[in-house]
Amino acid sequence: MKPAKRFFMTILIIIAAIILLLAIWFNIPYSPVKTLFQNDVEARLQSAATLTNANADSSATISRTLDSAAIASLPPLIQKYLKTNGYIGSKRRTHLTMEYKDVDFGMGVNKPRLKIDYTHVDFADSPDRLAFIDSKMFGIPFQGYDYYMNGKGGMKGVLAKLFTLFDQTGPAMDKACLITYLAEAFFLPEALLKDFITFKQVDDHTVEATITNKGVTATGIFHFNDAYEMTSFTTNNRGQISPDGTIEYTPWEAQCENYKTYSDGIKRPTVFRAVWKNKDSDFVYFDGEISKVNGARLK
Repeated sequence: MKPAKRFFMTILIIIAAIILLLAIWFNIPYSPVKTLFQNDVEARLQSAATLTNANADSSATISRTLDSAAIASLPPLIQKYLKTNGYIGSKRRTHLTMEYKDVDFGMGVNKPRLKIDYTHVDFADSPDRLAFIDSKMFGIPFQGYDYYMNGKGGMKGVLAKLFTLFDQTGPAMDKACLITYLAEAFFLPEALLKDFITFKQVDDHTVEATITNKGVTATGIFHFNDAYEMTSFTTNNRGQISPDGTIEYTPWEAQCENYKTYSDGIKRPTVFRAVWKNKDSDFVYFDGEISKVNGARLK
């Protein structure tokens, strides 16, 4: 074989080997980002269980199920929400696990949209929240990790399981992540009973909520319909953070729709959207159907 042809064949073999290795890497279950998420969740679950066991040993008066006495200090509208939607008599939980499949996810205004699978775990003893994004961009794995622990929040995106596209942290991200936790708190009633969230009923359909943690405070409004379903959460305290780090405080809304009863007997929304209320138009960057909550599916 001539040297030039031998060289050409060697290059082809190397390229084929690289493509094969990339295909294997892209398709194996292991992922550094996913592993970090799973390890953080496991560690946090263990600490929550330890705290729960300690509290149970020190007090025999706390019921293992949510009852009317436990929620008596909450505003009447919240009590009606919990009673109407089947939370009374349900197990008191240390955490919330919510899963979505094929969420329509926008990277930004006039930017490509992705289909993502999304899982988040929220904890009741303190406003910690961990979330994992799993998707692909042009066939290449794209994964993200949103986190809020010990008062620090961040959002990280990784392409091909190796290359960090963005890694946002800082005070504005801390507050944004804290607000996200607040928006989801009504799916974890135990969190509503903690002293880091306070409520003030405004009228028959709205409740103002304030959350405080590690010196950061944020406020928003929960909206309810006549069936005592929580339909949206709105706030002006969340900063819209651009990839270049600039921050613009824009009205933000979480929308809940199409309430149905899940297999655990609790009535919850099946659709959840996150929306930036920009001056020219609304930007829906998260539009998904909830597939599972605490292991419970739709009946």
